[in-house]
Amino acid sequence: MLRLTLGFLAGAALTAVLYTVLPLFSSPPPSPLISEAAQQSMARVREDLAPHMGAYLSGDVPEQRAILDEHFYAPRIAIARQRYPVTETPLEINGVYTEVFTPAGGISPANAGRVLINLHGGAFTYGARSGGRLESIPVAATAGMKVISVDYRQGPEHRFPAASEDVATVYRHLLQTYAPENIGIFGCSAGGLLTAQSVAWFDANDLPQPGAIGIFCSGAGQYGTGDAAVITRAFGTALGEDGEVAYFEGQDLGDPLVLPQDHPALLARFPPTLLITSTRDGALSTAAITHQRLVGAGVRANLHVYEGLHHFFFADTDLPESEHLFQVIARFFDSELGGGGNTGVAP
Repeated sequence: MLRLTLGFLAGAALTAVLYTVLPLFSSPPPSPLISEAAQQSMARVREDLAPHMGAYLSGDVPEQRAILDEHFYAPRIAIARQRYPVTETPLEINGVYTEVFTPAGGISPANAGRVLINLHGGAFTYGARSGGRLESIPVAATAGMKVISVDYRQGPEHRFPAASEDVATVYRHLLQTYAPENIGIFGCSAGGLLTAQSVAWFDANDLPQPGAIGIFCSGAGQYGTGDAAVITRAFGTALGEDGEVAYFEGQDLGDPLVLPQDHPALLARFPPTLLITSTRDGALSTAAITHQRLVGAGVRANLHVYEGLHHFFFADTDLPESEHLFQVIARFFDSELGGGGNTGVAP
């Protein structure tokens, strides 16, 4: 059975839970270089979840999902909706549930023929719909683009490669309307890894690659390895010990469809890639190595590392650092996607 560091796929869900139960008495001081709001961010997570930790730790997966949706995601989605107005529309695409986010003021003319696909985080277990909303809302509003968030199949109900198959289903559908160079894909943590896995899946199934991708709070390799493991333990921001992720039961870490990072020929076929991590994130090392190997393979790849911040810090969309990050994402896709020369009609 495949063993992975829990945080390798953690996303908002395990971030929220494990920060709450970490020993708080010897926490190192925050970096003096981050905003005051960011310094207070993790305290806000603890305040939101502390009253519910007993029920979370004793509950099964559906109960855990419900607690996280109500007490972690919901208040942050409410802030995102107020700060970044969008319209939200459910859409089923060939049996896969998705949600479509468009800027409240309309899609900018330059982006009429472009679309972004979001793949939410949450350990391939949590974050369905809620995580997608929290990640998609600010990007759609800031970039002035349509974002389609995919409610892909997760564990423990499903196993790899179900999520990759669902992404491919949505992607094939969009290719009927959009040129591949006008499609971007992004996700955080589990969604960041799934973004890389999707590129590998497209490659293996003779699908054209998208115009650009964003791998956030992750790399194309294993979370919690390298110096990041030492750093997160020292700063009290590690996301847990080794554990089994049901979604990957029976899979091999050497499979390029699972972890593309160690396969140079595959990486050479990646589209332009934006990687985002932070200095207290267990994804720091895999993000850095993925960036290094992409550049070595001749791929246009950008790496942004945020000082003093934790895994998926931009779940709090009202932080100055989060606003900066959303601008970085918007500029990246604007510069790397094609010019939007097709119709851009609704999928």
